[in-house]
Amino acid sequence: MLFRSLALRERPTFLGALLGGFALLVCGAVALSSTLTAPLITQRQQEDTQRLLAQVLPNQAYDQLPSKEELTLTLDGKPVHLFRARRDGKVSAIALFAESRGYSGQIKLLLGIDASGVLTGVRVVSHTETPGLGDKIDLSKTNWILGFNGKSLENPGESHWKVKKDGGDFDSFTGATITPRAVVKGVHESLILFAKHKGELLDLSAGTKE
Repeated sequence: MLFRSLALRERPTFLGALLGGFALLVCGAVALSSTLTAPLITQRQQEDTQRLLAQVLPNQAYDQLPSKEELTLTLDGKPVHLFRARRDGKVSAIALFAESRGYSGQIKLLLGIDASGVLTGVRVVSHTETPGLGDKIDLSKTNWILGFNGKSLENPGESHWKVKKDGGDFDSFTGATITPRAVVKGVHESLILFAKHKGELLDLSAGTKE
């Protein structure tokens, strides 16, 4: 009887069934864990996003979390990723992602722009600029990036949207002009994009629908 039992366990069909049962058990455990943790992961991601958006959008600009209205629009043939901030149902500001080519690679930016086209904040989301030189665009290094607060296309004016070395209004860094020049260019181009596509970005057509 013992030998028959051992022989049965050594059969491929028995081993296959045993392996299959174990795989089902593992898959079930993984599925259950995923179901239980998915809402928590989503909530944490939304909280992280909101903390980032809060750096460029003032609290008084909205009465509902901008992180809940995320979208991508195709403008001038390119995808534009943004979040809308609403107050009393109307878009009062947007947080817009942009990129510009720096000295060592792409500099990714996040800009807060209110409905009148004024910057409420700019942050560098990621970059690969030279430590000690180009990385001064990062708020953790210097407060240079705060110089964009309150700026618009009219302030300081078209010809002044450059670093001082090029005859503009914005400071550059000793030994690293390319990096701040790239950021100024990226912010300026984003404001031009906003002015050109203001209706789409602010969802102005929503107020005229019957």
